[in-house]
Amino acid sequence: MTGALVVGGAGAIGASCAEALIAVGWSVVVADLDRTAAARVAERLGAAGAVEVDVTSTESVERATDAAVGMLGGLAAAVNLAAIGGPAARLHEYADDEWGRVIEVNLNGTFRCLRAQVAAMLPTGGSIVVVSSVGGAVGFAGAAAYSTSKHGLTGMVRSAALEYARDGIRINAVAPGFVDTDFLRSRRSRAEIDRLEAAHPLGRLAHVDEVAAVVTHLVSPAAGFVTGSTYDVDGGLLAGHPGLLGAGEGQ
Repeated sequence: MTGALVVGGAGAIGASCAEALIAVGWSVVVADLDRTAAARVAERLGAAGAVEVDVTSTESVERATDAAVGMLGGLAAAVNLAAIGGPAARLHEYADDEWGRVIEVNLNGTFRCLRAQVAAMLPTGGSIVVVSSVGGAVGFAGAAAYSTSKHGLTGMVRSAALEYARDGIRINAVAPGFVDTDFLRSRRSRAEIDRLEAAHPLGRLAHVDEVAAVVTHLVSPAAGFVTGSTYDVDGGLLAGHPGLLGAGEGQ
């Protein structure tokens, strides 16, 4: 069985993950809040199908997972990317609903996805990858909600990996640094982009296919003895943590 579900698959990183999986023989269903965008990605890549999913809704997550299982004939892998950044603000400036929205999507939404995916994989085993962020290892001034949600994902992945190891389900995380996407560039000035590039010891932003390559490895048999781990795809940023990440610069 080589069926994979990519949640958040209409975004730049998600679409690259879907493309990389298809390239090595996986049958992929693309899931996203934007059903039209998911369908466009699925059509372009020759994916098995596309489904709409709202990770803030248990019913939506379960419905999308069931639909993907039906399209794929089972579920052997899942990649979870659904996330938002939230407003750039200091902690005391956050309103309850702003804070809650980030936690609801990034942390609770991933929990809902993992719960449904694990249930689908229990009969046969499988592999799940959560795409997190370097914000799960360090703080981001001006993005406390985002960083808090990503720190929470680290604990979720480790705990779930322990709980389901004997069921043959591996659960890992990938933590990119700043990734070069049209969305990121649309929100940053040239000077800000230069600063972000300089924050990474390799001197540039990550490419989406570099993140996808690590995700593809983690769901493959080559990573069969890897579970409960977080793989940093950060150009060396966390190795020295240059301290150049300022307000609102969560990945």
